[in-house]
Amino acid sequence: MTDIKDQNPQIHLIQPIIQFLNQGDINKAIDTAEGLLNEFPDSSLLFNIRGACYKAQNNLEKAIESFKKACAINPGFYEAFYNLGVIQKQLGHIEQSIESYQKAIDIKPAYPDAHNNLGNIFLQLRQFEEAINHFEWATAFKPDFFEAFNNLGLAQRELDQISKSVDNFKKAIYLKPEYTQAYFNLGQALKDLGQTKDAIQNYRNLLKVKPDFDQAYLSLGVAFKELGQIDNAIINFELSIDSNPHLAVAYFNLGSIGGYNFTESQLSKMKELLSDENLTKPDRINLCFTLAKHNEDFGNKDDFFKFLSEGNRLRKEHLNYSINSAVHNYSAIREIFSSPSILKNSLSFKDEISKNPIFIIGMPRSGSTLVEQILASHNKVYGAGEIQVLRKILNPILKDYANQDISLASTKIGDTKLSLSESKNFPSEAFSSIREQYLDTFNNFNFPEKVFTDKSLMNFHFIGFIFLAFPNAKVIHLKRDARAICWSIFKNNLPQKGIGFGNDLGDLAEFYGLYSKLMEFWHKLFPEKIYDLVYENLTNNQKEETKKLLEYCELDWDQNCLDFHKSKREVKTASVLQVRKKMYQGSSDAWRKYADYLKPLNDALSNQ
Repeated sequence: MTDIKDQNPQIHLIQPIIQFLNQGDINKAIDTAEGLLNEFPDSSLLFNIRGACYKAQNNLEKAIESFKKACAINPGFYEAFYNLGVIQKQLGHIEQSIESYQKAIDIKPAYPDAHNNLGNIFLQLRQFEEAINHFEWATAFKPDFFEAFNNLGLAQRELDQISKSVDNFKKAIYLKPEYTQAYFNLGQALKDLGQTKDAIQNYRNLLKVKPDFDQAYLSLGVAFKELGQIDNAIINFELSIDSNPHLAVAYFNLGSIGGYNFTESQLSKMKELLSDENLTKPDRINLCFTLAKHNEDFGNKDDFFKFLSEGNRLRKEHLNYSINSAVHNYSAIREIFSSPSILKNSLSFKDEISKNPIFIIGMPRSGSTLVEQILASHNKVYGAGEIQVLRKILNPILKDYANQDISLASTKIGDTKLSLSESKNFPSEAFSSIREQYLDTFNNFNFPEKVFTDKSLMNFHFIGFIFLAFPNAKVIHLKRDARAICWSIFKNNLPQKGIGFGNDLGDLAEFYGLYSKLMEFWHKLFPEKIYDLVYENLTNNQKEETKKLLEYCELDWDQNCLDFHKSKREVKTASVLQVRKKMYQGSSDAWRKYADYLKPLNDALSNQ
């Protein structure tokens, strides 16, 4: 602790500094502060005010110097530590900022602004539980802190605590009815819960507060698109562009609607945006895929493939994807489930569970949305869509297992500690924890059906975990022509996590090989438990294949399953428009039109 005597001037002497600062005359404020520091060189208050002046001048290094001096003179000056944390965060000095905020809180625990700012840092670092802790302290110390309630909702949403996040977004709006960001976040959370109509009304309420909120129009468009209300979707996408002509993702959404024709003005604007060197990479990616689709629609093959290839190249670069991670993870999976003892830890289902999952797995673009739409049309089945719970639980474990240099002694699933480095095994308690965490997710959903679908396709990684946690689970494996799958993945800018392999034809072929070998492994390990459904068979023999599918799922016949296209349920995947139509054939041959461009892919697939 620095032994400097704090000698602050009387408050009336510093009033001119504050007045100059409020008037925007920063130079006079600094000059006045410097003059007083000549008289009071050991004043923590003056150094703190000088720091605020330099911050207003955007001289952040000088601001840091001043705040540090104030803290050295008066180690109990919590406001100076807080101000120091603000500047350090602004400069990207995250660890130092955390330390400064924590010192401010140590001095003054009831410091809501410091708790909120510290929570935001942990939110940025994806340390969501820590973030929630600080946001809860912030709201406890300041019950009208609408920003902290909003931030608390954001952190809870990241942890799939959706109902809680909805409550906190609503509190933020109650405290500040014109708080547009909370309205927007509430709409996103309501959509998470499948309450799309409520989300739509919320976005409309937002637009009453801020009529030019481009993201609200965009979200309305997406919601209407997912509900199959295409005309309303188009109107709102166009309104989002009217509000913000630079909104690349809105052009992308318009382009994804079959039959939409861009105006010359829209095309000109997209090309103008692409020529802007300052355009963000995600925006550039969206525009490339949009212009690719436009050229495809008009039969311009060369331009189509040019824009498509560039969009995929940029996306792979943006994701910083390497297929080596998949190679290591798949090796880890096979090693784990090659242990003779692991299958002995399977759970039994003596007690009936509240909800029974049907897992739909396979490669993206293999027909999973269609199959879910068929099953969800059944009167006893709820279509839950892509539930990423297993990925969130198990991916960190697989990553740890694959990295031999990481100690696994502290690895946990829920409250269950794993010692994989020694036993290379999972105790039954781990599978119980997986089951509980998975089913707890559905407390956020309000549906009466006992059976639900989970079409997180990449759950094919976790089939072993699924059968050991849910011995009676139904697992439907979608199979489709490899060339059709790989082409469709490459052609579409898929937003789902874990599909970085889809932006390079070489990666696609290699990944398909990894997937095929892993599925062979699962079939041998769990014979006759996985139901293989061939997409082409389904489209050619709809009724027969649907009957077989329902029999496997132990569901009675329901004619609605043949009329799946009439369902009004929300669909969130790239196939949202296709499943609104009757079953059609021939889509698996679409790649043939571009066979000349796809020779490296086809050769690689043929050699597997």
